[in-house]
Amino acid sequence: MEIKNTVAKLLDGVAIAGEIKNEVATQVKTLAASGITPKLVVVLVGHVAASEIYVRSKVKTCGELGIGSEMITPPETITTDEMLSLVADLNAREDVDGILIQLPLPKQVDTKRLLEAIAPDKDVDGFHPVNAGRLQTGQPALAPCTPAGIIEILKRSGIAIAGANAVVVGRSDIVGKPAAMMLLNESATVTVCHSKTTDLPSVTRNADILVAAIGRAGFITTEMVKPGATIIDVGINRVNDQAELEKFFPGNTARAEGFAKRGYTVVGDVDPRAFEISGAYTPVPGGVGALTIAMLMQNTVRAAKQRRGL
Repeated sequence: MEIKNTVAKLLDGVAIAGEIKNEVATQVKTLAASGITPKLVVVLVGHVAASEIYVRSKVKTCGELGIGSEMITPPETITTDEMLSLVADLNAREDVDGILIQLPLPKQVDTKRLLEAIAPDKDVDGFHPVNAGRLQTGQPALAPCTPAGIIEILKRSGIAIAGANAVVVGRSDIVGKPAAMMLLNESATVTVCHSKTTDLPSVTRNADILVAAIGRAGFITTEMVKPGATIIDVGINRVNDQAELEKFFPGNTARAEGFAKRGYTVVGDVDPRAFEISGAYTPVPGGVGALTIAMLMQNTVRAAKQRRGL
């Protein structure tokens, strides 16, 4: 495809996350004047390096915004019943507004039972069936952080959602399904695609807003994108192969230097060359991923207010 759009707008997730964090900090100060400090408890089981880094980032952000935080670190050997008991204690604590169970959990722990045990009004990840149901019926809900971040990026970037054809590639309970529902709630016409979709390119080429959340590096190619479309790339995939680096980032010196230093680079679910014909796009990194923690902070403050009838 020869069509190129040289004015594709980069949707800066880092800048938008900064805006949201500033708004949250202001809300926290207002609550503090009434003697209220929102509090988030993060439960991290065992020692998964990536999870530990992510949790430390969440706790650090809480501190920066004036939100109280607590980290609980049960051993890798904990059972489902022991975890359920821990969650019941947190549900009962009046000082706790948000409960977050860092995933993945060890194989012996029933993740579904555990997430359903969290009180819906403290479910700041937005995974509880009650919150999913509220989202589906258009009621106020604690929404999953990544899909909520997608909506914030679109709105704050002046991308029209109402009346747009939105295509979501991926149907996970964490991103794909709730993103589709939130776009529908904003009056987009929504199509959800997945591994069984017939002739996927013919569907994605009709998208004014294309959300890629399938977990496959560079899966969405230029031929699958309508020129001028807005691309929201949710994927974060490690590329360890030199040939793939050269395929996705030909002639990109900065990427090549980073690859040589770390042994990998990160690419989304969209081939970066597809961004060239888009009207606007989220980069990887620096796009949707940057919003996730900001939305978690927003959910924690929202939960604190809702629990107190504010």
